Amino acid sequence: MNMFVAIIVSALVMTVIVGGRYILTSGFFAWLTQRVKPGQYDRLKPQISREIRWSLYSAAIYGVPAGIVAWGWQNAGWTEIYMQLDAWSLWYLPVSLLLYLILHDSWFYWTHRLFHRRGWFEWAHAVHHESRPPTAWAAMSFHPIEALSGAFVIPLLVFIIPIHVSILALVLLVMTIMGVTNHMGWELFPRWLVHGPLGKSLITASHHERHHSAYRGNYGLYFRFWDKVCGTDLGLGSFDDHPAQRSGR
Repeated sequence: MNMFVAIIVSALVMTVIVGGRYILTSGFFAWLTQRVKPGQYDRLKPQISREIRWSLYSAAIYGVPAGIVAWGWQNAGWTEIYMQLDAWSLWYLPVSLLLYLILHDSWFYWTHRLFHRRGWFEWAHAVHHESRPPTAWAAMSFHPIEALSGAFVIPLLVFIIPIHVSILALVLLVMTIMGVTNHMGWELFPRWLVHGPLGKSLITASHHERHHSAYRGNYGLYFRFWDKVCGTDLGLGSFDDHPAQRSGR
């Protein structure tokens, strides 16, 4: 099998993996929503069908650069992904995790803010905001242009910044879990976290709900840093009806 064909096969495999990860993760949190807040998604079935369709398109777009990275790592040594723990100092493991999350968050903030400018919004980002309110299925519901803007971030970073394969997996896990839970339409995390010191720095559904209702501000992905620095932090939405929030657990 020549290199070109092998890369295509790798991209197809990664597309299936990304799509499967989306179905499993969003499906789990949609099921959890039905258990915790019965009926919340009942009237949103046409919207959910649309979210799944756009998300599977996005999975194919995300799968291409992921496939190139996977092939290049395994067969050509193109990337800075490493497997031996002693290749870099142990202290670098958490540093690399934070570095990837910070850089990804920064890219997301500025591109997301761009997509809210007139013209850009109508061209691409309006697809995502058709989810009113968002559901657990909306995390990857992007127009292909917007999907392209996010699909190359992590794949490009692995060519530049060394990262252990386990930390890379953790980055992808955080990206997936936060992407889904921020769109569920209710707050998964307890009040003490959301309204405490940690919650003032991190984005959860309460923060991102404000973005979907106001359309302006709260542009971040993981952290509220850029929103606070740039004066676009709108604070939290209201999910105080969630049982875990009321009890303070």
